Amino acid sequence: METLLKDPIMKTKDLTKYGLKDTKAHWNLSPEELQAITLEKGMGKETANGTLAINTGKFTGRSPQDRFLVKDDYTKDRVWWGKTNKAISPENFDYLQGEIEKYLSGKEIYVRDGFVGADPEYKMGVRTVTEYPWSNMFVFNMFLRPTAEELENFNEEWLVLCAPGYECPEPKKYGLRQGNFSILNFTKKIALVGGSAYTGEIKKGIFSALNMILPVDKNVLPMHCSANVGEDGETAIFFGLSGTGKTTLSADPNRKLIGDDEHGWTAENRIFNFEGGCYAKVIDLTEEKEPDIYRAIKPGAILENVIFKDNGEIDYMDSSITQNTRVSYPIYHIDNIQQPSYADNPKNIFFLTCDAFGVLPPVSKLTPGQAAYHFISGYTAKVAGTEAGITEPVPSFSACFGEPFMPLHPTKYAEMLSSKMQEAGVNVWLLNTGWSGGPYGVGSRIKLKYTRAMITAILNGELENVDYEQHPIFGLYMPKYIPNVPSEMLDPMNTWLQKGAYISKAIQLAHSFHLNFEKFASEASEQIIEGGPLIDEHHHLTDHV
Repeated sequence: METLLKDPIMKTKDLTKYGLKDTKAHWNLSPEELQAITLEKGMGKETANGTLAINTGKFTGRSPQDRFLVKDDYTKDRVWWGKTNKAISPENFDYLQGEIEKYLSGKEIYVRDGFVGADPEYKMGVRTVTEYPWSNMFVFNMFLRPTAEELENFNEEWLVLCAPGYECPEPKKYGLRQGNFSILNFTKKIALVGGSAYTGEIKKGIFSALNMILPVDKNVLPMHCSANVGEDGETAIFFGLSGTGKTTLSADPNRKLIGDDEHGWTAENRIFNFEGGCYAKVIDLTEEKEPDIYRAIKPGAILENVIFKDNGEIDYMDSSITQNTRVSYPIYHIDNIQQPSYADNPKNIFFLTCDAFGVLPPVSKLTPGQAAYHFISGYTAKVAGTEAGITEPVPSFSACFGEPFMPLHPTKYAEMLSSKMQEAGVNVWLLNTGWSGGPYGVGSRIKLKYTRAMITAILNGELENVDYEQHPIFGLYMPKYIPNVPSEMLDPMNTWLQKGAYISKAIQLAHSFHLNFEKFASEASEQIIEGGPLIDEHHHLTDHV
């Protein structure tokens, strides 16, 4: 094992300043070394093609109820406290930090220096200390990798301490719900992860920190979105919740991928990736459906919670551990990428929604007020469970298409988005990748080739001079013609056999939007409120139709 400690780059290996004593620390090991140690310790297996596969144990996803922000002078008047952002006292944080330091002391641990934020102006150094070698390899994949020179002069702005093996024995006494926790302290600039080995806690912890720091201190809008750039240098941004097509639709053979999940939009109108990799779902993965992701699964990638077949291949259809099977890989596993991962000139923003009610148009153009309203709403619909007789979809709203990671009030992000849109002259489009011709169980899913044709037409400027009509209930502007898309599907009412059934379903969905928006209304401007559906609570069409 001694050969693994050849880290000539590090000037300092002093971890005692973090309260970590007598550790055997490995600094900035290569992915190959980390994979070898993981296998040697019996913490993972290799697939037929040499990719590392690990199991994250009890937690196979984030635990949103166990996520806390320290309530102190920096956060107390800024954070939107509540179900998403739960408070913990500085004293309880200090106690838990001390316990994790004691827990990691005397152990073999892994330290990794990396950056988040690809724009040199907004790059932030993060030092991560992990109990497990594969957690450290995940950080190599997901954060931006420093050059030898950058490592030489590395200064961390944030510290992450990740101890999956530590659980707090008296959670209630220290402001926790149970033994595991994920906590951000903006004053100390420390993220603690305890009791959960799910790697997404590290990524989303730092992402949540940026969602606070960038808008408050740097005038940068953080976004839960994918982004790509065309030959002409025009950037497109794709917002959307899980299952709406964010990763699929941003992977376009004619455009370079900037990133697939987390970006910032600067005052200079630059769009930059926060990350150095991708963390993709692999449930039901096939090479036909997701060629880029499928081919990125090779040595250097890490598969999580997947099931092996007898021949060492992975059975991507098997969800017996979790539906949330994942892979992380460095972005250079994808061929067609923008390097470094930022670009200027955002021209089109797509809000992706999978509307299982079959109500929303396949594509519509939004006014600035509508854009802010739909951004705050963050709507998609979950298809009902597979139980017999249950065919009714469930509406799902996540503010700013990323509510679990947004420390500020959603209207703060929406107002930033509105003003940036107007300054940059960006068009915003709502794309329904869900159902047409009726709800789930009656209608059919809109074909991917049609959605791609809509995006292509928009990016080529082909919808600038077509006629639009306004949706009677949602007020959205629907194009009457798009090349390579059947015109009859562009107005969703045309695709339903019974027009009356369509109207009543649309009113029902509009009502869900209104109910969801009530919690934001007190902070929202008149323009944003007017961007909502055109019916009021009593199903009357309002005046501004």
